[in-house]
Amino acid sequence: MDPQPATSSLGITDVPAARATQDRIELPEFEPPLGPEGDFAEDRFLDRELSWLHFNSRVLELAEDPDLYLLERVGFLSIFASNLDEFFMVRVAGLKRRIATGLAVPSAAGLSPIDQLELILNEAKDLQRRHAHVFAEQVRPALAAEQILLTRWAELDERAREELHRWFIDQIFPVLTPLAVDPAHPFPYISGLSLNLAVVVRNPVSGKELFARVKVPDRMPRLISVDGPRAGNTAWRVARFVTLEEVIAVHLEHLFPGMDIVEHHTFRVTRNEDLEVEEDDAENLLQALEKELLRRRFGPPVRLEVANDIAPNILALLVRELGIEEDEVFALPAPLDLRGLSVIAGIDRVDLHYPKHLAHTSRALNESETSKAANVFAAMRRRDILLHHPYDSFSTSVQAFLEQAASDPKVMAIKQTLYRTSGDSPIVDALIDAAEAGKQVLALVEIKARFDEQANISWARKLEQAGVHVVYGIVGLKTHSKLSLVVRREGDKLRRYCHIGTGNYHPRTARYYEDLGLLTTDDQVGEDLSRLFNQLSGYAPRSTFKRLLVAPRSLRSGLIDRIETEIANRKAGLAARVVIKVNSMVDEAIIDALYRASQAGVRVDVIVRGICALRPGVPGLSENISVRSVLGRFLEHSRVFYFANAGNPCVYIGSADMMHRNLDRRVEALVRLSNREDIAELGSLLDRYLDPGTASWHLDAQGVWTRHHKDAEGNPLLDVQSWLLESRTRQRGAARR
Repeated sequence: MDPQPATSSLGITDVPAARATQDRIELPEFEPPLGPEGDFAEDRFLDRELSWLHFNSRVLELAEDPDLYLLERVGFLSIFASNLDEFFMVRVAGLKRRIATGLAVPSAAGLSPIDQLELILNEAKDLQRRHAHVFAEQVRPALAAEQILLTRWAELDERAREELHRWFIDQIFPVLTPLAVDPAHPFPYISGLSLNLAVVVRNPVSGKELFARVKVPDRMPRLISVDGPRAGNTAWRVARFVTLEEVIAVHLEHLFPGMDIVEHHTFRVTRNEDLEVEEDDAENLLQALEKELLRRRFGPPVRLEVANDIAPNILALLVRELGIEEDEVFALPAPLDLRGLSVIAGIDRVDLHYPKHLAHTSRALNESETSKAANVFAAMRRRDILLHHPYDSFSTSVQAFLEQAASDPKVMAIKQTLYRTSGDSPIVDALIDAAEAGKQVLALVEIKARFDEQANISWARKLEQAGVHVVYGIVGLKTHSKLSLVVRREGDKLRRYCHIGTGNYHPRTARYYEDLGLLTTDDQVGEDLSRLFNQLSGYAPRSTFKRLLVAPRSLRSGLIDRIETEIANRKAGLAARVVIKVNSMVDEAIIDALYRASQAGVRVDVIVRGICALRPGVPGLSENISVRSVLGRFLEHSRVFYFANAGNPCVYIGSADMMHRNLDRRVEALVRLSNREDIAELGSLLDRYLDPGTASWHLDAQGVWTRHHKDAEGNPLLDVQSWLLESRTRQRGAARR
């Protein structure tokens, strides 16, 4: 029999101790959804890969919205393209690899691997065609109306052509390397995501036609400003851009002197760039990862994008030489690779962007409203501090916390997890300063953070050279938790200062990622973090936790216990409700627990930014479940778990999404809030996200997302992110009065 739940001083029921402890960190086997067999239909899950494509479709809807600021629409077109690239490099590539090796199994939605791949490719093609159409037919004309022009070479005046010609000769020509294909020159390797020109040249003497490939340099701006770097800004509004590949194309005779240029076409290859590091067999994880990063460059192709006017014989050559299947060919109108639109999206036109915002210092950190930097330690001793970025400044809170810890002579030790950050980050600098000042500094660097591996290796070595103790976590697990622990001597005692967040310690992304964080000196949290860091850096297999749920051992079971408590409360006539805000909702066991809650009459609301495999609104299964999605100016990234708990709400925040990789193959941490004001604030925030008057997307039982952004009279619904920005400004104004 399970032990009776413990109760905190606030009357909030804790997770039963038997489920809340983490006996040892290991890779558990995934267990089937809890509950008797036959409870649910086999088709109760939506396909996760198709759900991801639906998420990117929602991004595209923002680009299609004529009411949105024009350059923000351009930005969403660029984001869509970047998202889809990563989807093919990782998800499609992984599915193809499993099919090829015979390891593929039917999806949770019941699709066979072959059917799943076919549906993915068909839907991805529809989305890319729609993406190209939005740019060509909607956004490009709207840009032209604002004198922001993506021009062709033939449309340029003579002076502009001469300037671009000189620029080509000086800056581009020395970098280019034409690669011929003939009996002496095999078909060249085409790197992933590179844009290329397929060129056909003719020998004027023999009349023989030959094929060559020219790579468009990826370290140069994709769109070249004809009118200089200030073009398009508020003072000088006219801006003309020409694609780099067109500048190269009109100068091909410089690359093939003495040959006739017959034709040229653009193409682009996407390769498998997911990493497979066998950690158990690696004597040195860092060296094994560096070797795998080199292999990544030569992953098999998974998609070929070509301009839709490509000659059939050239396309046949590319398909044959690259080993691409016909259904993996995406024929699209030029220009290809609309990630390059980020150059236009960055034009300084205040009338075409969201209004600029200034993140404010949290009132809990600077109650006096002075310009002087707040003493973070003193503020933390007064009370727990709940931070909401980017509305609360990251630099004056989390960054200041670590910078003050580095310079404070009373600080004895700093322990920090780093999943993604920048090499020139003030966070990294603070850790280095602390180590050089003689403090004990531990940095747990996750060098397997996808697509940041090389950068993480570089600054991990920088930390090591400064005397920081750098560790790479636990074999077989990624460390995704966002944790910071500072130990400070105060009199004859040591006090622990803690930060637990939902986002990375990355000052730049903190300006446009929506995240939550908790600064606290609570003894239980401090003890929990000490135990967890000891697990991550040493050997502490039987650590237990009081206010944390930690994956891979206790997080899933702890949340399911909470859901089951809500079911019991509902049956007893007590207050019962579940609200979960995450990036992804895929885990079958969690979803089945939510289905059981719905069947028991518990109201369940899910706010999900990306993938959702849960089917809401199915009679007899999930009619008490709603699923909403909020996308906008900031990337919704926080994870919140709210339980009504018979009238004493219990709320967790942390790093984990509801996915197998998070719950089974990562070290994740959720912390339970204890301050009633913080709990009430998050409850009100979640209600605002779910309010019918708030703009969002709604998911139905068939997996279809519908945008709700206007009322019956056509008036715009509330943008929750703009509302939060305005509310912080109002709060500041009221405080000053």
